[in-house]
Amino acid sequence: MNKKISVDAEEAKKLQTLGLAVINNEAAAVAALAERINGDFAQACFHMLECQGRIVVTGMGKSGHIGSKIAATLASTGSPSFFVHPGEASHGDLGMITDKDVVLALSNSGETAELLTILPIIKRLGVPLIAMTGKPNSNLAREADVHIDVSVQQEACPLNLAPTSSTTATLAMGDALAIALLEARGFTELDFARSHPGGSLGRRLLLHVRDIMHSGNEIPVVTQDAELKEALMEMTNKGLGMTAVIDPQGRIAGIYTDGDLRRTLDRQLDLRQCKVAEVMTRQCKTIPADILAAEALTIMEDNKINALIIVDPQQKVIGAINMHDLLKAGVV
Repeated sequence: MNKKISVDAEEAKKLQTLGLAVINNEAAAVAALAERINGDFAQACFHMLECQGRIVVTGMGKSGHIGSKIAATLASTGSPSFFVHPGEASHGDLGMITDKDVVLALSNSGETAELLTILPIIKRLGVPLIAMTGKPNSNLAREADVHIDVSVQQEACPLNLAPTSSTTATLAMGDALAIALLEARGFTELDFARSHPGGSLGRRLLLHVRDIMHSGNEIPVVTQDAELKEALMEMTNKGLGMTAVIDPQGRIAGIYTDGDLRRTLDRQLDLRQCKVAEVMTRQCKTIPADILAAEALTIMEDNKINALIIVDPQQKVIGAINMHDLLKAGVV
């Protein structure tokens, strides 16, 4: 049960005003980055595109948290990347950086001691160093091969101390780099799905009908000379709300569904004497096993049906699938 507390109207208005000021401040900080998408930005992208190893992101404190997110975004959009904590780097983790890598260092002040400590080692490796700082004249900015200015006029914090607008600006610039690289690499939805197999997009773009269809003895199927009561028993036993109807060669001849049963009852036919071929749907929708499960969902939705028969090139029944299977697989 949600518990609401009574608040003073004036105090509530004050809090809302403060919150709005933060949003406006950070929005302005991000908007100011537009003029800094310049030659330095392009040069940073070139270094990353030519990287034969990994893009190593590093930063301390709040910059480190932002750096972890940037590294994750780069990695998931086609630019292999990982985060190295600069404090740990000087105690052994520098061994994670090779001469094939590119280093992206984040520091609002550009004077972070832990970063400056490892700069000589990075320079000795000869790897490109890209710095994102709020101080273009800082030591880190001057030592970098490429410097990207992410300075902000003012933090959203009323004390102008807590990293707020500066971290938002850095994160936005990191996203700009990642998406520019994504486009330059020709990274596709399928590539994205391969790096996100556990997500909904991954399931929609990687899961094929053959991966989730019912096959073998699980397929509800009767011959076209079967009595209707036999087809109803097959539907009940297999639990897919339908049964395939096949000819003597095993090819699809039709389908009988729960909807067909309702239409049969409307016709007031004798269910005990009726043959399934008399009441089945002959022009039924079928699909091959190698299409995406998401395509099967589209076919079901477009035709307002809840099940599909899967056939091979000779039109022989090899599987069956219904909407519940797609729901269970996370495609819907």
